[in-house]
Amino acid sequence: MTRPLILLTNDDGVMSPGLAAAAEAASGLGELLIIAPATQQTGMGRASPAIAGGAITEETVQGDSRELPAYAVAGSPAQAVIYGIMLLAPRRPDLVISGINYGENLGTGVTASGTVGAALQAADMGIPGLALSLETAKAYHYEYGSEVDWRGAKHYTHHFAQALLRQQLPFDVDVLKVDIPGDATPETPWRLTRLSRQPYYQMYWAADQPEDEALVRLDYEVHIRWDNLEKDSDIYAFAHDRIVSVTPLSLDLTSRTDLAQLDHLLHGATEHPRQGANARER
Repeated sequence: MTRPLILLTNDDGVMSPGLAAAAEAASGLGELLIIAPATQQTGMGRASPAIAGGAITEETVQGDSRELPAYAVAGSPAQAVIYGIMLLAPRRPDLVISGINYGENLGTGVTASGTVGAALQAADMGIPGLALSLETAKAYHYEYGSEVDWRGAKHYTHHFAQALLRQQLPFDVDVLKVDIPGDATPETPWRLTRLSRQPYYQMYWAADQPEDEALVRLDYEVHIRWDNLEKDSDIYAFAHDRIVSVTPLSLDLTSRTDLAQLDHLLHGATEHPRQGANARER
């Protein structure tokens, strides 16, 4: 029987230790096809920039016990998935694993995540996507950190990859987003969660601004509004309970509102436009 084909990518680039950790975790589950951006592509979401070019070179990923063949593509994480499936895969992949990412992807900011974007691209092409992120120091979000313990993340990569290979996801579950606390072990519990409606990272103006007044450097930090944080959310499970958050994501971004009620509201607004405050006062 043909072994499952697993495509692996990582928005931190083909040389990311997180990609090597994911490959080690999935190596016993099937045949691996490793293709990732040639350079750091954090924050690219599902972007597919035309400027990328698509040049592909052969590389080697250093696992714990052996070297693994890989490909680097001049493009985004989503483009790595596209090129991998359309050009390099000897057959249709059974699963796409995106990660293991340096830094958690939680709340409303997931649409900017290259890790999640690559998994969504796979789902758009009809292949289940698994997006995995590990909590790390902020300094490692753009630079590879050598002091990262991948053992817990590797355990959950293997666990959920195996589950997705054995069982078909229910309708409207296109991607599993898995966020792993930095101190997680194979014994750390996991829980199914919803995507929080609040952002996890807060942007602000960096203190050390460039001398060129036309440029503004932004920075970010974790900022959680605990007073209205949903207890069934990914942020709550991860940051409050310190367990692994597993969030099912859908390609369908349609609001869950009552469409008939919204239709009535919009038609009413068209027929009877709201007057400004000054008009009402007159």
